[in-house]
Amino acid sequence: MSAMKDIQQSRDQRGIDIDKVGVKGIRYPITVQDKVRGEQQTVALVNMYVNLPHEFRGTHMSRFVEILNEHRGSVNVNSLPKILTEIKKRLNAEAAHMEVCFPYFIEKKAPVSGAVSLMEYQCKINGAATDGVDIGIEVSVPVTSVCPRSKELAERGAHNQRAIVDVAIRFTGMIWLEDLIAMVEEASSCEIYSLLKRPDEKYVTERAFERPLYVDDLARAVAARMHEHPDITWYSVDVETQESVHNHNFYAHIEVSKN
Repeated sequence: MSAMKDIQQSRDQRGIDIDKVGVKGIRYPITVQDKVRGEQQTVALVNMYVNLPHEFRGTHMSRFVEILNEHRGSVNVNSLPKILTEIKKRLNAEAAHMEVCFPYFIEKKAPVSGAVSLMEYQCKINGAATDGVDIGIEVSVPVTSVCPRSKELAERGAHNQRAIVDVAIRFTGMIWLEDLIAMVEEASSCEIYSLLKRPDEKYVTERAFERPLYVDDLARAVAARMHEHPDITWYSVDVETQESVHNHNFYAHIEVSKN
């Protein structure tokens, strides 16, 4: 039987490099380190890419899935450098990229009643391998913010809204997802819970009212905590408040390299 022709490795005459080519949206079970229980099982959406020089027509898509399956049960922030290095080697690429997006659950107690519930946070581990390997993590944290101007102007009350705080970091050492999420929540007017009883609702309403924050304030408060952490070398903070009295949202972005 004659060898099958490798179409992907045939020559392309258009002279255009491709920065990223690969597979997206692979739903895959992973294990994440859990600060309280040791580890947590979750299901991720995985994206994997390499660069493609202009002279080659295509890359070998099946090899991405093969590599992922070879690391089944060990896809996490510690294994990503090894996986990225393997992608580069197996696909003969100069650069490899990987994104692992997943829901992470933290058990939280309501502030007064102590009622226990699970709170979901969207997280991401991402990595890039070129001459070296660069790994980062991201969290998306919903919090409450109260408008300072509304509180100042109104005779009774103030308008509040849910704010979504997206934080991305590069780091040395070990940073728990729980600690990164807590830094965001501590900077907000009030954190959000999945389950609240009446005494808890009173508490969170009054706590948020006592700590009003503009979107600018919230972004700076989160950034200050990132800047103080000795193991964080780079960070970005995106805050979007889903306004309750406007037909549009407010937004703030901060990005800092501490090197």
